[in-house]
Amino acid sequence: MLRFQHPAYFEWLLLLIPALLAFGYVVWWKRKAIRRWGEARLVQQLFTGYRPALFRWKFLLLLIALVLVITGAANLQMGTHMEKVETRGVDVMVVLDVSKSMLAQDVQPSRLQRAVQLLGRLFDQLPGDRIGLVVFAGQAYLQMPLTLDHAAAHMYLNSVSPDMVPTPGTNIADAIRMAREAFNTQEKTHKVILLITDGEDFGEGAVEQARKAYEEGIVIHTIGVGTPAGAPIRDSQTGDYKRDENGQIVISRLNETELKQIAAEGHGSFQYLDQVGDVARHLENSINQMGQKTFQENRYTDYNSYFQYFLAIALGLIVVELFIPEKSKGLWTKRVSA
Repeated sequence: MLRFQHPAYFEWLLLLIPALLAFGYVVWWKRKAIRRWGEARLVQQLFTGYRPALFRWKFLLLLIALVLVITGAANLQMGTHMEKVETRGVDVMVVLDVSKSMLAQDVQPSRLQRAVQLLGRLFDQLPGDRIGLVVFAGQAYLQMPLTLDHAAAHMYLNSVSPDMVPTPGTNIADAIRMAREAFNTQEKTHKVILLITDGEDFGEGAVEQARKAYEEGIVIHTIGVGTPAGAPIRDSQTGDYKRDENGQIVISRLNETELKQIAAEGHGSFQYLDQVGDVARHLENSINQMGQKTFQENRYTDYNSYFQYFLAIALGLIVVELFIPEKSKGLWTKRVSA
């Protein structure tokens, strides 16, 4: 089994953007400097040893080295020893709304990021519980089946975005159905669904699905993200706010009514996601009061790290770059006779 121990470090790959912009600026500046000397063809005849391709190669080597350093920091690992791990807890299926409306910023930094902050803290507070993840918009997808591997849960959680579900809209009923099917249907206890959404539902039957879930022994807690006043949704492609057919800006609002109905049918609680810590503690207490069952799972317990190989190659590329000149055989100026 391969994994990256610190996948969050890949965010540093964003440094490639200013690096490319800086390279483009330097190339532009050099060309502008040549034009100040005179006609480009004549100036290149004067500087016969200069090779622009060498400058581009030097930059490319440094860029690859940067990528390798970041990859090394993320630390690629391979599992080497598997053991049967036994623990006690509850099956918790997280159902997370990743529709476009979750990008609204009536809570900061956005509804989706606030939900991710809550789940990141909650995963750490439920070390003995199996966790699964369903993401949904107009359609639901099982992103991660129930597992005791909380490191994998964090990895999946950090990758969520509206791009994961191509079907637009919000279909809560389909999401609850998907979560129901992910549980062991032979068991009638120790099962929880955490539904995190702004409640804007363009499907039908969510309350009915919650009723069926409780009949199968599943308790549903709903967490509302957003505000009743709402906020506009910015289109990531156009940069403008989303508008209706009349050209009016669409305001996305928290729908508490449906979320409270779902929680009531699922014999759980509804909470407004305001203070992340308070909501996480309330959910932890509610789950821990349900009683626990024993889980057994095969899990890798020892890993070999391979970060040193990436760093060694990066160092080698940097050394090679230092020995590549920008001129191939010296900078010679042709003599011009009077």
